Amino acid sequence: MNNRIYNVLFNTHTISGIIISAALYVIFFAGSFSFFRDEIISWERNEPVMERGMNEVNFDLLLDSINSRQAAYGRDITFNQYYEERRVGVSLGPSKDTLAPKETAAGSFFYLDKETMKSYDYFSSYSIGEFLYRLHFFAQLNLFGRSGYFLAGLVAFFFLFAVITGVLVHWNKIVSNFYIFRPGAKWKTIWTDAHTALGILGLPYQFIFALTGTYLIISTLVMAPPVVALFYDNDATKMYADFGVGGENYPMLMEREQPPVHINDLVNRTRETWKDFDIRTVTVYNYGDANMHVAVEGLPLNTRSFLGKGKMVFKAATGEVVDVKDPYHGASYLDGATNVLTKLHFGDFGGTGLRVIYFILGLVSCFVIISGVMIWLVARDKKTVSERKRRFNAWLVWIYLAVCLSMFPATAITFVGVKVFVTAFDPSRMHTIFRIFFYSWLVLSVVFTLKRDNYFTNKYTLISGGFIGLMIPIVNGLVSGNWMWVSLHAGYYDIFFVDVFWLLLSLTALIIAFRLRKNKTAIAVRPPKKIKPKENLIPVD
Repeated sequence: MNNRIYNVLFNTHTISGIIISAALYVIFFAGSFSFFRDEIISWERNEPVMERGMNEVNFDLLLDSINSRQAAYGRDITFNQYYEERRVGVSLGPSKDTLAPKETAAGSFFYLDKETMKSYDYFSSYSIGEFLYRLHFFAQLNLFGRSGYFLAGLVAFFFLFAVITGVLVHWNKIVSNFYIFRPGAKWKTIWTDAHTALGILGLPYQFIFALTGTYLIISTLVMAPPVVALFYDNDATKMYADFGVGGENYPMLMEREQPPVHINDLVNRTRETWKDFDIRTVTVYNYGDANMHVAVEGLPLNTRSFLGKGKMVFKAATGEVVDVKDPYHGASYLDGATNVLTKLHFGDFGGTGLRVIYFILGLVSCFVIISGVMIWLVARDKKTVSERKRRFNAWLVWIYLAVCLSMFPATAITFVGVKVFVTAFDPSRMHTIFRIFFYSWLVLSVVFTLKRDNYFTNKYTLISGGFIGLMIPIVNGLVSGNWMWVSLHAGYYDIFFVDVFWLLLSLTALIIAFRLRKNKTAIAVRPPKKIKPKENLIPVD
């Protein structure tokens, strides 16, 4: 590689990294916690999940409960459970019955507890797990359209570009530099060694997330209304059919079913047909009508197949199978590619152990991002650089580190605050979680920025986050009674995991913080010296 190409790649790698660094840090930090979204939700709600998936759900009971609250005849009713939690997502389509009440003319969505049959809307069912999961692709910014998704897509794309150019820049010395670490050298050398070594260690992980993140965000934006209008002439049905996500359309006969059909029997037939099949979606078309159909969808267990997607559709009145997609044979390219990219991104194919590894690599990626910014700062802390530019660079990094590193104590504060102050499941729950996290993040960011000391910011974000994190298992025990030993003995492993997770994470943060030592050669931007006026050497009579 000649010098010109090397310089172009190096500069584009640096510029793309600097542009996305803060947003990318938020994505990796929040995304790392999102790997434990299901456990966090169980911990927060004090609702341990004893049965995974929808394999033990009584759909007849759920449908009776829904029908007793609102008219369900003629509606398409979908039960979804994409995550391991006790609540099932229920989507009610508008009624196709021309004689139905006006209130059934619109669709609705809510969550239904499989055990208590209590219903919750999206806002009252909001949780820290959901918040962190959505924060990692900036969904909170979607108050202004799809701006959050668009920003996350741009960051993911530029991150993919930064990973590729970084590999090309370091290619010639990628092996030799991996084994080099010089803690006694100057700051630029230390940060460069750490950035290179940890960057190589996390390279496969970072490439996977750059690629899969770009795909997932683009696939969401592709189905936005402007795209439908431009390429499909506002025909969303045709677009959904092309992408393989369209639903079936079965006409109403306007005749009541006789006798009532047991949905559980049809679901059990699917379970008996395909062993090791994880049911995730059950859709009832034309509920209560003589032409009612039932579709059962899901994925094979990862130990059996990694690519497949299964679906079986029944005519409810006769039990006849009218459509089938075998999850173990003949998987389409679209289904296979989508499943692989999704599973790689969420890390749900290797159990808790793999997600712990993903979490550690996510924090390593956060350090790689910070070390890259510190390299940029140290490289510009030279006498040849003007004092004004050096001061600007120092302020930029003070703000950057304060904002990024404050996420740790802000997250710990949110866990404690939600467990103590947000115990009711009402529509105000989501906004309260927003206020606790964003206000604490803002205050901490301002305080550490005004301190103007990178060492202080690093040390005391770890200490504050560590001490607050140690309070989380204690607060949970006091509020819910589920102390760690109680949760373990009762088999509430998801609640037990969150308490142990915060205990270990907080102790690790405190150990690192108390072992930090301030280097006397640390960067400190001093105010420009005042130039004294020269004395008048001419004698005055």
